Amino acid sequence: MYISQSFIPILKNNPSEAKIKSHQLMLRVGMIKQSSAGIYSWLPLGFKVMKKIEDIVREEQNKIGAQEILMPTIQSSEIWKESGRYEDYGEEMLRIKDRQDREMLYGPTNEELVTDIFRASVKSYKSLPQLLYHIQWKFRDEIRPRFGIMRCREFYMKDAYSFDISDEEALFSYNKFFLSYLKTFKRLDLTAIPMAADTGPIGGNLSHEFIILAETGESKIYTDKRIFDLKSEGTKLEKKSLEDLRKKYEEFYSVTDEKFNKNEFEKKVSETNRLKTKGIEVGHIFYFGDKYSKPMGASVDLPGGKKDFVKMGSYGIGVSRLVGAIIEAKYDEKNEIMKWPISVAPYDIGIITMINKNDNSALEKANKFNSELEKNNIDAIIDDTDENFSSKIKKMNLIGAPYQIIIGKQTEGDLIEFKEVGKETKKLKITEIIEIIKKQKEKN
Repeated sequence: MYISQSFIPILKNNPSEAKIKSHQLMLRVGMIKQSSAGIYSWLPLGFKVMKKIEDIVREEQNKIGAQEILMPTIQSSEIWKESGRYEDYGEEMLRIKDRQDREMLYGPTNEELVTDIFRASVKSYKSLPQLLYHIQWKFRDEIRPRFGIMRCREFYMKDAYSFDISDEEALFSYNKFFLSYLKTFKRLDLTAIPMAADTGPIGGNLSHEFIILAETGESKIYTDKRIFDLKSEGTKLEKKSLEDLRKKYEEFYSVTDEKFNKNEFEKKVSETNRLKTKGIEVGHIFYFGDKYSKPMGASVDLPGGKKDFVKMGSYGIGVSRLVGAIIEAKYDEKNEIMKWPISVAPYDIGIITMINKNDNSALEKANKFNSELEKNNIDAIIDDTDENFSSKIKKMNLIGAPYQIIIGKQTEGDLIEFKEVGKETKKLKITEIIEIIKKQKEKN
């Protein structure tokens, strides 16, 4: 892909309305464009990153046996009235009427709709457990949308739902998602800590938020620093192994502000290990038993002829929000350098050419190298514009490909100027560059 042919409308300066790093960069580099308050169009660069995040989220959901479905954005109010949430949810829910004067709503979440699907299809305990998920747009009518996609009204989300025969089996499902989330965020090169959290309008008595540290985060967090040393490697999709993993994390005090207790924090955590800071929520899991299945009549036949309401949980990841969260974690605002994790980078490598109006040799070399990269499934963007060198470097740093090649007059023979963003420049052969990038991609 040539920059001259791509739709990447880069601005010279940060837009004045953007107050945090992710909003500034996404507007400046043309990843999004505001359509109305809290609603954005996703342009090629931003959409590409978001879809790569979506792919990783999907892969990790599939690994624990979750099955993908797709539910509509518009829902009937009737099922929400059944669960008792229609009036309770508040003004964040966008309520509408169709031409038949039926009450509808733009779904802020899908507990009711997925329960309706389940009760119509599953009648016996023999069909349990069931783990269903979809990745779909949601709408919550925020009173004051701000911070770009971090606090917007329309957002792209993965939400999953578990259906089990008992509390014990339901906690097994809950712990599967606990592990899946740890693995998902690791692949995004994020350290996300599970923290005991309030269940809010979803309900239930067990909940964990997955939080990444960020100065611009809206969540206040209180945790034991030692929790950052924990790993999920070696955990198996077995009850004991998953239970041990969750217990390992829960041994360390780690909560959001809704659950914070000063006396408990100071009692359980030594002064040297106390961390009080801010973070960004990137995932949230809930267990709520029969909160929805009971009022909606989602029961199954048990051995012996009895019936019981299924036990449920729900599990959300903000796919579009993760684009902003990664920027908040990775963007060097002072030096205006973004380095995307290679797992979600819009391009694996940027090729910067020193164009001379009377000499196309640099561009010819770039095309030659790009052919080799393409053969190895390495995605490159070539700056073929006639801007000066410093402008090209600045532009490529904003786009955020984790690797760069520079082709100029000094590019002779087989050796090319190559660097990983943030590190020293080396002179390597194209075969060596390909090997470096392929190894990095394999890790993710």
